[in-house]
Amino acid sequence: MNLQEWKKRNWKAKKYAHFDARKNLSQVWHYISDKRNIVKHGFYPFIHYTQKHRRYNCKKKSHTKEREIAYAAHVDRYIYSYYGFMLNELYMKELQKQNLMDVPLAYRTDLGQNNIHFAKKAFDFILMNEPCYVVIGDFHHFFDNLDHKYLKKQICTVLGQKSLPDDYYAVFKNITHYSTWELNDLLELNNLKKGQSGIKTLNEKERVLSNEEFKKLKHKYVKPHNLDFGIPQGSPISAVLSNIYMLEFDKKLNEYVQKNYGKYMRYCDDFVVIFPQKKGNTFGEDINFIRNLVKETDGLELQDEKTQIYLYENEVVQNISSTYVKTTNAKNTIDYLGFSFDGKEITIRDKTISKYYYRMYRKAKHIVASKGITKNNHRISSINLYLKYSEKGAKIGKGNFFKYVQRADKIFNGESDKDEWGITKKTKRHMVKIRRILNKIEEDNSTTP
Repeated sequence: MNLQEWKKRNWKAKKYAHFDARKNLSQVWHYISDKRNIVKHGFYPFIHYTQKHRRYNCKKKSHTKEREIAYAAHVDRYIYSYYGFMLNELYMKELQKQNLMDVPLAYRTDLGQNNIHFAKKAFDFILMNEPCYVVIGDFHHFFDNLDHKYLKKQICTVLGQKSLPDDYYAVFKNITHYSTWELNDLLELNNLKKGQSGIKTLNEKERVLSNEEFKKLKHKYVKPHNLDFGIPQGSPISAVLSNIYMLEFDKKLNEYVQKNYGKYMRYCDDFVVIFPQKKGNTFGEDINFIRNLVKETDGLELQDEKTQIYLYENEVVQNISSTYVKTTNAKNTIDYLGFSFDGKEITIRDKTISKYYYRMYRKAKHIVASKGITKNNHRISSINLYLKYSEKGAKIGKGNFFKYVQRADKIFNGESDKDEWGITKKTKRHMVKIRRILNKIEEDNSTTP
């Protein structure tokens, strides 16, 4: 991506309200492109909130997962985004230099591919290298644990300098030793209710607080991040910094894996390593190499519970995790980037399907419970349910779940009509299930006087 492409992507102002007024890129370009301004720029606190969303399993049980989100003021966002762009251009050159173009997958603007393509590459390699060992790993609280000193060193490597230039140091200092202001406190200060309705009203304002209110209240509400590790997840520069942080790790692990004729791919804090079974050094030595490399890298910690190790042989996937890590979650299916492989068939992951059906049933049950009538006595159309949760919506160009299923089916199975992999297998009866529950609406409405 060149500078003009970056400008085009970032031209429009964001719609959310913050401590400064909304601005588009043309209003701030001369300011943010002058290094002298960045050195003395006063960054506002991030607005912080905890995003909660439900995770589902194949037994239709759910649990809440929390994710800490912090978003920057408008001018600050442009600065972070611009410096993130410049760092990413240098990072891409470093990837080429180190022969790592196929290793980091997340936050890349040059690949022109998505998770479906990445998953297919991993499974293709597994299938072509049977028998083989597969390691699926996950780093614990990745963004929260990034060590500042190590991050600074890695940025200097990418810049090709011994120390950070003054403008880069100003950006680095404010993304590492940042401060936050809780979104809920801002809602309360504006006499708004917590939740989506209050947030919507807040974002309709020009600013969340006036300059006078900000100066008066900041000492009470601003929380500084005084730790020597952690960067906010959600800022425009956090993604590229996380990739830069992993540069040395990626290089060492990829060199080791390639020497053993394997494959290593990393999507942010999730990674897969595939080792073809071989004579000579044992797989135990391979696992020890990964463990030691993680220990040697400041701020990295593997989650044992999410580390899964498999042996794929004779079209059978065997989970052997308990031999190497402490885990109770030992299914004989390889799950990677939303897809599952049981040794014979590749399908969309059960959790993804369960999440789809849970949401579809919840929407349909709401229609049933209200007997197809809103509080204002308007009829609820089931057309929207079909558009959002069925293949009908996908056929007319709607970006629903089935559009994703169709894309996955095309990428995994190509243009042929032969369904080699069961990508659509678990969704084939969805229309029947939708009709079944919507029939209750017609029955209830027909008995209503």
